[in-house]
Amino acid sequence: MKAPPRWIYRLVPFVPLLVLLAAPALARVGSGESYDSGRSSSGGDDGALIDLFIFLVRIAIEYPCVGIPLIVIFIVVVWYMKRQEGSASTRKALDAAEAARRTTVSARDADAWVQALKAKDPQFDLMAFFDRTRRLFGDVQEAWFRRNLEPVRRFLSDATFRRLSTQLVIMQSNGVRDAIADLQVLDLQLIGLEQTSAFDSVHVRVKAQLRDDDAPATLSDDEARALAKKKAPETFTEVWTFLRRPGVQTDATKNLSQGNCPNCGAPFAGGATNTCEFCGAIVNSGHHDWVLAEITQGSEYERKDAAAQGLVDAQRTDAELAPEILEDRASLLFWSWVEAQVANDVSRLVKVATPDFTARLKADLDSLSASGRQKVFVECAVGAVNTLSVSNDGDRQLAHFEIRWSARTGIGPKGQKPPPLPTVPQRWVFTLSRKAGAVTPPDAGVSTARCPNCHAPLSDNGSPSCEFCGTALATGERDWVLTEVTSWEGFVARRGTTPRRPGPEQAAARVPDREERERLLYLMAAMAVSDGVVDAKERQLLKLCSERWGVPWANVELALSSGPSLFDRLISRGSAEAESFLRELVQMALVDGKIDRKERKLLEAAAGHLGLGGRLDEFLR
Repeated sequence: MKAPPRWIYRLVPFVPLLVLLAAPALARVGSGESYDSGRSSSGGDDGALIDLFIFLVRIAIEYPCVGIPLIVIFIVVVWYMKRQEGSASTRKALDAAEAARRTTVSARDADAWVQALKAKDPQFDLMAFFDRTRRLFGDVQEAWFRRNLEPVRRFLSDATFRRLSTQLVIMQSNGVRDAIADLQVLDLQLIGLEQTSAFDSVHVRVKAQLRDDDAPATLSDDEARALAKKKAPETFTEVWTFLRRPGVQTDATKNLSQGNCPNCGAPFAGGATNTCEFCGAIVNSGHHDWVLAEITQGSEYERKDAAAQGLVDAQRTDAELAPEILEDRASLLFWSWVEAQVANDVSRLVKVATPDFTARLKADLDSLSASGRQKVFVECAVGAVNTLSVSNDGDRQLAHFEIRWSARTGIGPKGQKPPPLPTVPQRWVFTLSRKAGAVTPPDAGVSTARCPNCHAPLSDNGSPSCEFCGTALATGERDWVLTEVTSWEGFVARRGTTPRRPGPEQAAARVPDREERERLLYLMAAMAVSDGVVDAKERQLLKLCSERWGVPWANVELALSSGPSLFDRLISRGSAEAESFLRELVQMALVDGKIDRKERKLLEAAAGHLGLGGRLDEFLR
């Protein structure tokens, strides 16, 4: 019998991971469904599994002593995955139920919102608005499929456009494209309205169905469409949020969707500047017509109530400082930060981040590149952007934003296929700053990727100044720039706002959602790996945590195999940040009002990894 080469023996431990890699994740517009920690990262793709099986059969024919065991392992893993499909279907059903719960409103409320809009704009017609939304929904999906967003750019806020374009860059960098077919909009419902002095915000629930798959980036549109048609149709729910300045009147002759400037009515077909050549209006500012400012998955939709700390005081000296504008700018800078890492090119940031921040990121990227590694983003989706506070700090004004996002991200070999990674929920705080006394440009609205002086659109030419008027942009003299990115625990620890042990009622009222539970567990796994080998006892504790927190164990195992590279950096041992993290774990354990023996062991292990061994009782008091 022919002796098999050594590389075949090395393949044995990786057969389960090869099966996982054979399953690409779906990626409809904006990779929205990627922000979903409740599902396994190991979905299924029968074509890729068949190819892998044929490869193993060939090995078995030539080297049966190794190939036959490999096939047995393959069959066992596939059998296990198929058993999980039922639970995957259950998770999808639970997500659908959660979306229905979050996006269902009474007919009375919907009618009241329509009447409130009509009170300011008598010509507003809900059915006409729905028709417009339906057309835009299809146009955005088609633009996404064709990998060219310019045809719909005029309808999107700058942050929404940057989000979609960055996600296309991520897919291209990983050699894939989206394949969709047979899109149908099943239902449209008005589910929310907020009216402020700056904007009317209309939330529309869109229930739709399509066939969706990932495809090699080299496939033509026709080939990708044919591939998608082989998939079963899936139904999904999204919430589209449109903004418009109060007082704007519906006018059929000034309708952007009909090809007219919404300010002067002149013909307008689009363009990268989004500026009318006749009257100079910025058409996607929200000051003249409805603009799409946010796309949210139905299961993640939440109504925002309270104003951010310090925002009202800041508005006394800057009347245009609306939370919608702030959060659009923060979202824009987040996606610029992501794209800079995906492309390994900080030119995406030099106009919108401080020189110190850009220099630090460049140093990190250069260090990775010098060691033959790179930052990997396989998927990226945002769950929420929330303004936390606005305050003055000497001659600077600071704005802090909680950004909850998820990605299959880590550190991988440069120029090679990304390693298998779980979808990891992240919770970070982005700090933006500008000179104290600066004011928001009055005409830009949610067109936030513009020079604050001449309103020209920003480019990625690598210069920190506007190429049209020469205004220095990275200094924050006139507009918000990205200053710092920190972990949630680091931000809380710095502010000293983490409470000590909560009572049972307090703990139950603050139960972290499933994305936050998964983030905490992945971080625990990464810290356990960073300390060395994870023994059986520690794995058992993590599995207990997985079961109690509702996190799929297969994902935790993938996190363990990925190690510390899942996170940009781990929590510093013995730091205030570590104390904040341990308090979060104690809060989780106290959801039922008590800490049992197994939970105590789990917390003791976590305290050890955090450099807080022997101090657990202090956090339990």
